[in-house]
Amino acid sequence: MKWSAITAWLKKLNAWALALTGSYGGAGLFLVAFLDSSVLSFPIACDLIVIQLSIDQPARMPYYAFSAAFGSLLGSLFLYYLAKKGGEAMFRKRAGARAERIRRWLERNAFLSVAIPSILPPPMPFKAFVLAAGVFQIPVRTFVLALSVGRGLRYFAEGILAVRYGKDAWMMIQQHKLLFTAAILGLIFASYLVTRMAFREERQS
Repeated sequence: MKWSAITAWLKKLNAWALALTGSYGGAGLFLVAFLDSSVLSFPIACDLIVIQLSIDQPARMPYYAFSAAFGSLLGSLFLYYLAKKGGEAMFRKRAGARAERIRRWLERNAFLSVAIPSILPPPMPFKAFVLAAGVFQIPVRTFVLALSVGRGLRYFAEGILAVRYGKDAWMMIQQHKLLFTAAILGLIFASYLVTRMAFREERQS
């Protein structure tokens, strides 16, 4: 398939996603996030939708951010369990030459291997890390916690910026992408340290 055809197809998917959320609001956003994290791909569509809906109805921003994060969590869990049942070939096909590096990183840093890709935009191969988490069977509690932290911080941060800066929010994120990512990564590392301490205390008790 030619790149132009792929681009046109992705534009159609994004247009469908926008129309769905325009009609069904948070419920539509939940569905788009679920599909984006499981069987389809809507590049940055969920981010743009969270921002637009939050601009249109600022008071409902937490609901929209939660809908996107929860939909993404359930979609990723679907992919996780699919991979756990025997998806190593799928993982290696999606990860390509990066498969072994992803495997080694995940085995050493299970929480961060899910949390960090979940907040980074394309071309970060997020689904490759989700598939790897299932294939190499990291604990489901770790997977859920890491994804909830990563996606939650991402969508709530975008929603807050949308309420604060309106239509300039997306431009601001793009212009200060490194700062935005660094701030969320800092929060993720803090969550990681707290989680490790909590789990350690739990094991010792």
